[in-house]
Amino acid sequence: MAAQTDDSGPTLPAAIESAWGLRDRPPKGPRPGLSVPAIVDAAVRVADADGLAAVSMSRVAKELGSATMALYRHVGSKDELLTLMLDAGYGPPPGPPPPGTDWRAGLTRWAWAEHDVLRHRTWLLHVPITGPPVTPHQLGWLEDGLRCLDGTALAEGEKMSTLLLVTGYVRNEATLTAQLAEGSRAAGADPSELMRSYGRLVARLIDPARFPALQRVLAAGVLSQDDDPDDEFTFGLDRILDGIDALIRRRSA
Repeated sequence: MAAQTDDSGPTLPAAIESAWGLRDRPPKGPRPGLSVPAIVDAAVRVADADGLAAVSMSRVAKELGSATMALYRHVGSKDELLTLMLDAGYGPPPGPPPPGTDWRAGLTRWAWAEHDVLRHRTWLLHVPITGPPVTPHQLGWLEDGLRCLDGTALAEGEKMSTLLLVTGYVRNEATLTAQLAEGSRAAGADPSELMRSYGRLVARLIDPARFPALQRVLAAGVLSQDDDPDDEFTFGLDRILDGIDALIRRRSA
């Protein structure tokens, strides 16, 4: 069914209409219990269990005990399903910061909330990003992040840029951590041993005269310690927030 139009704006994509409950798709002879939310929930269960690559319309239909074609009466394509899965996978936003929370504490809380979602559901990192956030949960996350910056001297465009910077960092860190974990599993290695093994390998490969800075890192024992991803995440996030703090101070001066 084509998306409906009116005089208030352009045609909305089918997935966006479905996400906001604006799409009326009454199929002929629908299977009892089969609905867009049920299909999306089943797809999320598949992704949680076996990753995004395992999600197909036929696999979701099997999960629901339904015929594959019956799904297409509710969800027009796999791309539409992925859009709805992304919104459901993120889930509701963390909520606005509690009263009295300063911008830095609020944005730290917001970043850690996204961090936890992406660590728990790494398949979200593999869903293609085709445009800015427009689904209900995604806009809810954006709203809560912007509220953290209420009362600062930042311009509205700078607030949006701040959230783009922070969420980009969160996604990048989550992607790197997930890929390293996948590589460790594929190699049958213990993830906690990864950095120590890397340090031993680097020590065998480098000539200290050619790589003096790297040699100093090795000598300091940096690469012989367990690498806690949370420590790295905290360090990077704090440095980003330091920069935002400096900008806010300049805007306030």
